Amino acid sequence: MSKESRMRATVNQKLTEMGERERLKELLRTKLTECGWKDQMKAHCKEVIKDKGLEHVTVEDLVVEITPKGRGHFTLVPDSVKKELLHRIRAFLAQHAT
Repeated sequence: MSKESRMRATVNQKLTEMGERERLKELLRTKLTECGWKDQMKAHCKEVIKDKGLEHVTVEDLVVEITPKGRGHFTLVPDSVKKELLHRIRAFLAQHAT
């Protein structure tokens, strides 16, 4: 396991143990709803279903279609949301550094 992988695992473990991971996930859900990301992704799903036809679309098809838009380089997640999460993670790590 690489040094980066070990560090990532340690950070994830600490976030989980302290309950911060769940708080961050809830913050992200709230922010994504507030900025319209969730509605845009829902609209994209509806568009895919309309284009392919309900009978010809599986959940896997939707995941393949919308994941690049939701996570890709041209993601719909505003930089401000990403920066806020990163700031919260860094602050948590600084506070709980061992």
